[in-house]
Amino acid sequence: MRIVHLGLGAFSRSHLAWYTQNASDGDEWGISAYTGSSRTLAESLTSQDGVYTLIARDPDGDRTELIRSIVRARSGDDIESLLADVASPSTVIVTLTITERGYRSTADGSPDVGDPAVVEDLALLAAASSQPLSERAPRTVLAKLVLGLEERRRHGGGAIALLSCDNLPDNGGRLERTVMGLARALSPELVEWIAREVSFPSSSVDRITPRIMEAELDLLSDITDDLAPVVAEPFSDWVISGTFPGGRPRWETAGARFVDDLHPWEARKLWMLNGSHTLLACLGLLRGLSTVAEAIADPVCRQAVDELWDEDAACLPSGLDLSSYRAALLTRFANDRIEHRLEQIASDSFAKLRLRIAPVAETLLARGEQSPATAVAIAAWIAACDRGVLPPGAGPKPADGETTLSIVGRLSAPLATNFGYVNSVEDFGNRLSSTCFI
Repeated sequence: MRIVHLGLGAFSRSHLAWYTQNASDGDEWGISAYTGSSRTLAESLTSQDGVYTLIARDPDGDRTELIRSIVRARSGDDIESLLADVASPSTVIVTLTITERGYRSTADGSPDVGDPAVVEDLALLAAASSQPLSERAPRTVLAKLVLGLEERRRHGGGAIALLSCDNLPDNGGRLERTVMGLARALSPELVEWIAREVSFPSSSVDRITPRIMEAELDLLSDITDDLAPVVAEPFSDWVISGTFPGGRPRWETAGARFVDDLHPWEARKLWMLNGSHTLLACLGLLRGLSTVAEAIADPVCRQAVDELWDEDAACLPSGLDLSSYRAALLTRFANDRIEHRLEQIASDSFAKLRLRIAPVAETLLARGEQSPATAVAIAAWIAACDRGVLPPGAGPKPADGETTLSIVGRLSAPLATNFGYVNSVEDFGNRLSSTCFI
């Protein structure tokens, strides 16, 4: 075991675990993985010695592959094992897929002191310097990681890389700022040690891996004799930037790309794939649709996505092969054998708009150009909230009587200063409320 993974779920098993197994030196690496809190997945994988079936699904059929790179699977509340794994001299990488919410940080990456769980964990970390660490029980993932780093420091552990695989701009920098903020609550010695011994590479991950519905899971489990199969699209992409002081798998031999500047690739994926997903989720649910494949086949949704991609492309540099990427996205979205449900994508949609839609509008407006496609995306979210079609967990919704100006201001202060843009959001919202459009 040389990698510890936090946030074990379907995506990490279709992506990180797959790349690790398929690296040319994959048999020299193993992953000790921790769920968020679920014991069921950990127990299922443990009963199978960590082996599970990855099903790559395209319109022509399924291809199955046994993945063996996870050597241990544990629940995220097993603090004692987690600390021991992070502190182990053999561990040289910690990877994370904990979703945007899991970072519990502000826009600048500081721990969110408005979050009760973060406040509780900051107090816990402040008291940890004088007590055995394994007796602590943090509520947040990154506080658990900080305790693991402190355990590693106390035992003379060497350099280690913390690699974020979440859909956040500058995810390595965001992780570093949050970890450092939490570490300051514990001790200045830990802060100094992290600055000296820990690297924070960033990455952009791309592979559609939908949640399997219970009925399909039962069917697949019967077919594969597997309690924890994963279904994903055939396409995968991984772009990484940064250093790994303790070494890493040769992921590039499995298709990963290592670059000096991640930002253009990160923006391409966040804006074009994730941004259009958020648009499709809100607009598609408004139009009574259920899946991405249904939504991209809908003329209204397709036109909205094409126009959003035009605006995205106008904000991206050359050299990213955008025409091929757009064509690939259309093929991927149209794959109706991947049941990627709009309700799943709509979770945390307010935060996703801030990260995936607002930056494009800010860029275009700063150049004196218009951004009607991003205005449609924001208007679709407002209308979806008003109509009650978004699922629970979709994030903060407009307050009763809240103005469009206030809503846009919560998404982006610069956008709220452009009254023409705010008016366009309101105008599109009025269209979305009319029966002729929906």
